[in-house]
Amino acid sequence: MNQLDQLKQWTTVVADTGDFQAMDEYKPQDATTNPSLILAATKEEKYQYLVQQAVDELKESGLPQDQLVEAVIDRVLILFGNEILKVVPGRVSTETDARLSFDTEGTVAKARTLIDLYEKSGTPRTRVLIKIASTWEGIKAAEILQKEKINCNLTLLFSLVQAVACAEADIKLISPFVGRIYDWFKKAEDRDYAGAEDPGVQSVTEIYNYYKKFGYPTEVMGASFRNVGQIIELAGCDLLTISPKLLEELQNSEDAITQKLDASAAKSMDIEKVACDEKNFRWLMNEDAMATEKTAEGIRKFSADIVKLEALIASMIAS
Repeated sequence: MNQLDQLKQWTTVVADTGDFQAMDEYKPQDATTNPSLILAATKEEKYQYLVQQAVDELKESGLPQDQLVEAVIDRVLILFGNEILKVVPGRVSTETDARLSFDTEGTVAKARTLIDLYEKSGTPRTRVLIKIASTWEGIKAAEILQKEKINCNLTLLFSLVQAVACAEADIKLISPFVGRIYDWFKKAEDRDYAGAEDPGVQSVTEIYNYYKKFGYPTEVMGASFRNVGQIIELAGCDLLTISPKLLEELQNSEDAITQKLDASAAKSMDIEKVACDEKNFRWLMNEDAMATEKTAEGIRKFSADIVKLEALIASMIAS
């Protein structure tokens, strides 16, 4: 078996891309998107018809310009999501506006809008995960949404305390970011990391073992990989979301891999419980420079790409 098929023995493989035409070859179960991936896809000629479709459907709606642009973007997200769901048998993750990351009520409202649009298009909410940044406000929004059977994927997650807060809020799934943690430590320590010593790999391993030790049902999906080595070190994680480039590398290699993470082994580990009220959450985040910086940076980057997408949509409406 190639490495991709070996990995699928223990881990659900998810495609990390908005390019749904690139997914089919690798047969992932689920797919994830984010504002940056959607923006990149909309710039490709083969996908511009979806953006044009959203503009054409809504430009005569009579909405004020700012509301029209927002409505078109929401429609673009649903059109991409539905095309992705024609390729994958499982779920698609669709992200809320990153500028709502510190607005619990705004996040809840946006998530409800997206789910309503999916359901009106014929897609049941069981096939959608709403992606929300792992701020305290985002986690509280997701807690409300989960009670409404709107499943959430908490993203931009870099620390154990973020993961614990998500688990205690009964979130469906989290996406700890392996590659961005690796990037931070590589720069901060001026050295490279490989294998089990990789700080990103260690972070996901810690979270996975914590969840399995204490019986939390929240799914752990490692994300943001820089190389195949990071993926192989997390074989056995609940899910891993992987870019087409790295999926191809896995498919083209027949080197043996082994299961690294094991839920049954985690049960007997000596792991201390983490207190996770709002005060302790904010304090532990403050004490973790990497998690604080990478969460903020991720929100800024996703927000910037939403602004770029808005500008693209506005220009298409005007023309």
